[in-house]
Amino acid sequence: MSIDIQTETTCSIAEAAKLFPGRPHVATVWRYVHHGVHGQRLETIKVGGKRFTSHEAIERFIERVTAAADRQEIPVRSAKQRARDIARAEAELAAAGI
Repeated sequence: MSIDIQTETTCSIAEAAKLFPGRPHVATVWRYVHHGVHGQRLETIKVGGKRFTSHEAIERFIERVTAAADRQEIPVRSAKQRARDIARAEAELAAAGI
């Protein structure tokens, strides 16, 4: 899965550290990006020379790491689920007049 910059709320890695439960150090978040946890890495995009992630990528990362740690099936969003989520987000934006 990759970050969709049109539908996801992006943030810098430093900002991402503040969004994680327990507020890990920025170096820990960089470790999530480069090395991962339980075989799961935090999704990022690179724009220019700067790396970004998203609020949604953080949620997916936490879900996958938790599932891997609990030896459960790692959740994967299907194309149908993704399309449904995009349609819902577009409807919310339209309702807000955006």
